[in-house]
Amino acid sequence: MASTWQKTQEFYNWVLESGDPRTDPWPLVRSPLPVTLLFAFYLFVVALGPFYMRKRKLLKLRGLLISYNLAMMTLSSYMFYEFLVTSILDNYSYLCQPVDYSRSELGMRMARVCWWFFFSKVIELLDTVFFILRKKQEQVTFLHVYHHGTMLFNWWSGVKYVPGGQAFFIGMLNSFVHIFMYGYYALASLGPQMHRYLWWKRYLTIMQLCQFVAIAAHSSYNLFTECPFPDGFNIAVFLYVLSLIALFLHFYYRTYTRRKQEKLT
Repeated sequence: MASTWQKTQEFYNWVLESGDPRTDPWPLVRSPLPVTLLFAFYLFVVALGPFYMRKRKLLKLRGLLISYNLAMMTLSSYMFYEFLVTSILDNYSYLCQPVDYSRSELGMRMARVCWWFFFSKVIELLDTVFFILRKKQEQVTFLHVYHHGTMLFNWWSGVKYVPGGQAFFIGMLNSFVHIFMYGYYALASLGPQMHRYLWWKRYLTIMQLCQFVAIAAHSSYNLFTECPFPDGFNIAVFLYVLSLIALFLHFYYRTYTRRKQEKLT
């Protein structure tokens, strides 16, 4: 038992001491403990939140939701701009881009936007909280919880070890999609009178799926070429994004294809 504890402690110390020294002092980065505790609290809310709200009136949160979605739309726009402009100024390659671990202006700029992207995943946990407070438990699906929870750890490890390089493409693409996603949510927050303007929800899902296919292609390409970016991260991204493609395809079929077939019968 002591040997197992000792090995665990040694591994934890290695995690603390390894990684990019530039991002280590930044909030939530050095140790996995804060993110793990945050994730545990998130699961606690997911499990017990509906029970807490069962005998309480749902909260509409209209003003808060409009402000939140517009703020997330703005943050996504800022991150997309930073990813795109920094990659252009630093002559990033879309085929093979190692991490710039220097403290150059552009290297630090890319590392900073990677941190902001990670932190946006912390903020996005509020999506689930708002669903629960509004008693929209049907929205808190396995896909929803899986995606929000895993992105938290994925990007913690990204900022800890590879803040930049090939990872920039994922952040840039996801930020672009989230501009439209939170724009959709902001319009939906205005009330039922906006529903006629939200016909493009299906195309938003298609955009998300295209994003995952592009990320899978981008990550898998480097597994067959000589590129000084860790293969372990490319493999992890590739396998993870395959799981998202499968889950989103199932969501698309259940929400659009099967529902259309049921209406016709």
